[in-house]
Formats: sequence, C-alpha cells, structure tokens
Amino acid sequence: QIFTCTKTLGEYHILDAPGVPIDAAGTYDLAGMQVEIVDPISDYAGLMETLFDFDAIRSLFNNGFRMRFDAMHAVTGPYAHEILENRLGAAAGSVVNGTPSPDFGGGHPDPNPIWAKDLMAAMHGPDAPDFGAASDGDGDRNMIVGRDCYVSPSDSLAVLADLAHLAPGYAGGLAGVARSMPTSCAVDRVASAKGIACFETPTGWKFFGNLLDAGQVTLCGEESAGTGSSHVREKDGLWAVLLWLNILAQTGKSVASLMADHWARYGRNYYSRHDY
Repeated sequence: QIFTCTKTLGEYHILDAPGVPIDAAGTYDLAGMQVEIVDPISDYAGLMETLFDFDAIRSLFNNGFRMRFDAMHAVTGPYAHEILENRLGAAAGSVVNGTPSPDFGGGHPDPNPIWAKDLMAAMHGPDAPDFGAASDGDGDRNMIVGRDCYVSPSDSLAVLADLAHLAPGYAGGLAGVARSMPTSCAVDRVASAKGIACFETPTGWKFFGNLLDAGQVTLCGEESAGTGSSHVREKDGLWAVLLWLNILAQTGKSVASLMADHWARYGRNYYSRHDY
C-alpha cells in the first residue's frame, strides 16, 4: 500500500520551522502536528523494574558486590548509569566508557573478549570485580564475565533459560526457548529437562520475532551474544545483564559457581565462534 501511494505522489513539502529540542521531554506543535519528546531512559528503567527484583539487586550491591559494565562508548552508557549506579546503587565508576561517542571512542563496540580486552583484563585476579559485562553499539548484544570466568553467549542463554524464574517477570516459567542454528545446544538440554519447547532458527532475529509474536517462546538468543525475551520482541543487552544480576542476587553464588553448577547438572557444550 505504501509503494502504491508513492507512485501517485507528484511533490512533497518541507516545513521550515524551529528545531525541536530532542534532548528534553515535552510536547511541541509543528504546523498543527503534535510532536512529543519522551525520555527513553526513564521509560526503559521503569520497564526493567517490573521484570526484576531491584530490591534484591540493590541489597547485593549494598553488601559489597562489585561490578564493571563497559558501555564501549555506545548507546547503553546513559541507561547503565541511571539503572546500575543511580537506581541500584552500584558504586560510582562501575559503568566505564559510559559516554556515547560518534566513533565509539576510537574503538570497536563489539562485546567479545577481543574488543573488550580492557574488561577481560580487569576481571582477572583476586581483586577483580565480582561481575563484568559489556554491550555493543546499539545496545542489543551483551557479554557476561565473572571473576576469572568468561561466559560464552551460548552458555549464558542456557543459564538464563534455567534460572529466569528467579526474576519476578519470569516467575511463571517460560513458554519456550529458541536459539539460532550456529548457537550451541546447551539451551536444548535445559528445555528438555524443563519440558518446554526449544526451537532452532536460521540466523536473524526476525525468526525469533515470529515465535515471540505467536507466544511460543519467552526467551531467545544467538551465538553472537544477542539475548532477548518477549518484553520487547528484540535482543536487549542491558536486560540480559540485569537478569544475570537478579540471578546472582537470588542465589548468592559467584558466576564461576553458577557455571560449575550448570555444567554439573546439564553437561557441558564446548563451543567457540571465530570471526574472519
């Protein structure tokens, strides 16, 4: 219908009007058209509070739990500052590289051990933070690291599927899970044990979207570090970090202990992605 409409257009007009200040919430009128500027950080933080036990995570930080979140000079920086430091009480400085930059601070905002090598180095040794994470340029992918413990994206998906019920938003269990074809079968083992459906899809989030729309899955992920759920019908890097924090708060265990427990119960799928 849109294409058909384009074939009938003979001209278009541009409104010469003062610019709308997009950095401040408010409602503006442009030639009779109402333009509303919203605060996406506040809206997103409010949604996260409905899914996760912020009080439990806040207690975790109050008891000395330390984390490092590398926003990689990308879009999640302001969100992480507001949620992790302001609302949850993580120590100031827990969010690093939190100011978005057009050239990502001269780096490459891909959350993997190669491009987030500063985070990997910081997570090594007895004085390292308890938990580390990074997100990518548009904020939809994530990397999870514990002290001396890197969590592969495939294993992260499996752990989240196993323990998502510890977060209020998923306390009723999962309708099903899905993974991309290149992702390891670790989450398949979890789904089998829980008696829920597990779908293998071609690469591409649109295939997950179909399953989410149909209510057949609640959680999905891919080997490239994208993880998401039915809360936005997309992958969501900071959401995955908060779900990990909720699980750590409820179990009282370290990342390494959680991984050891997981492998002891389900077996271990060895998997690595290599980019050429």
